[in-house]
Amino acid sequence: MKIKTIIVGPLQTNCYILTNGNDAIIVDPGDEAIKIEKELGNLNLKGILLTHNHFDHVGALSYFENKYNLKHNDKIKEFNYETIKTPGHTSDSITFYFKEENVMFVGDFIFKNGIGRMDLGGNVEDMKNSLKKISQYPNNMVLYPGHGDKTTLKEEINNFSYYIN
Repeated sequence: MKIKTIIVGPLQTNCYILTNGNDAIIVDPGDEAIKIEKELGNLNLKGILLTHNHFDHVGALSYFENKYNLKHNDKIKEFNYETIKTPGHTSDSITFYFKEENVMFVGDFIFKNGIGRMDLGGNVEDMKNSLKKISQYPNNMVLYPGHGDKTTLKEEINNFSYYIN
């Protein structure tokens, strides 16, 4: 699987295009539908994954759902992944785990050198539980956040200790 990052919108949201051969998934189509579609090129869009429903992650969602007759977060058979509920940043936060590739798409749940805010629809107790859950995965897991640079679970796990101890 190949991963391409496209930064979109005024909040510089990471939108990801995942490809498996000629098949593709968009993760968090936050804005600039035409820019994202141009990056898709001739790929066969099979699905859309959303990590949460904040405006900067869903701005181009309806464009892709309507044009490609897709519904977000439907299971996509051409890709092998696990959907993990990780509330904390928001009550609807979801992480997508691609075991074979050893990657997770975490939205605004975890960032490089920190975790997501909890005052925009989430709460501390949910965040603690989600951090504990994610801590059980392999330390060398690459995390792709909703904003900023990718990181690894190993790099971030120390940031969790304030919350989960």
